[in-house]
Amino acid sequence: MTTSSTALLHADTLAAYLKDRLPRRRTDALLRLAEVLLGILQAESTLHRKIALHLPRSASLDSKTRVVARVFHDLQLTSQDVLDVLLPLLPGGRLTMVMDRTTWHYGQTPLNILVLGVLLGGVVLPLAWTVLPHQGNSSGAARILLVAQLLKVLPAKRWAVLIADREFVGKEWCVYLRWRGIKRCFRIKENTRIDDLLTRDQFKDLQPGEVRTVFEKAWVYGTWMRVVVTLSPVGDRVIVASDLSVLDTLFTYQKRWGVECTFSAMKARGLGLEATHMTAPDRVSRLFGLLCIVLAWMVRVGEGAQELNPPTLDNRGRKARSTARSGWTLLSQAVRWGLDAFWTYLDLLKTAFPCPGGGKARSVSC
Repeated sequence: MTTSSTALLHADTLAAYLKDRLPRRRTDALLRLAEVLLGILQAESTLHRKIALHLPRSASLDSKTRVVARVFHDLQLTSQDVLDVLLPLLPGGRLTMVMDRTTWHYGQTPLNILVLGVLLGGVVLPLAWTVLPHQGNSSGAARILLVAQLLKVLPAKRWAVLIADREFVGKEWCVYLRWRGIKRCFRIKENTRIDDLLTRDQFKDLQPGEVRTVFEKAWVYGTWMRVVVTLSPVGDRVIVASDLSVLDTLFTYQKRWGVECTFSAMKARGLGLEATHMTAPDRVSRLFGLLCIVLAWMVRVGEGAQELNPPTLDNRGRKARSTARSGWTLLSQAVRWGLDAFWTYLDLLKTAFPCPGGGKARSVSC
């Protein structure tokens, strides 16, 4: 079988899988979607023309570029379609959720996306997002709407905790999460008032590596939360308010780093989100959703591969190659060279992630 015919077979098979998840979509639209997903994976770019180079069609480059544009401009392709593909990948049990924001500029145009996702394989897989119509931090109302959107398909009883950085705070926001029964773990600013005192004034003599806590729960942003403080080796004071125990608070907050790995994998060091020339919010949102599907596939494959062959660690004890990068390497090679491993990787896309901390990921042949 030639490389071209193998690429067509890969696209057809992926389209058939998407048909199972999105039965209301037309077959020709799903085939275009499958071709673009595989094109993004190989091109590591979101530029239409670069993706078009990898479409397995007997057509001119201009014609294939129009096919790519048609997918990104498809009004019927919504974030709910992306969720229908991603939700079956979630493991059972309670899930660690993370909220953050990623921003960049196209020329003088700012692009700003608020993201809410689930921690899987050391990476935060986005499940809900919105393109903000402004630069800078999000409002409490925008965060509440994003959480409410996800709660429609993922009830609060599935949320173990919601982690966020210090820009994602506020009375209305924190009270809402408390009302919905969602446990919080937020880093707060040094000028936050706790019992009428600024936090920076309560822990002036803190030493590097030392961990302290307010003896009782404190009144923070309109609710009672436990406050834990530590000083990093470089002298950065980390103050975290949460609904968790003292021992769990800092350990849980450290998991927020997974969202930085996500943005790294989706932007300049990965799939090239920042390279897009699109600025219309609906098209940027649609592009982001497609990247989420590709990212989920990369992480699912990478996690299985690293379970079989544990990765080497650097001097800081971190993986020398991320889970997402390991998955991308295997997937892109399988797609580009028509390797039989592609069918194993496609099967993994149909299989839920293992429960965090329990059981091993399905092994992947490298």
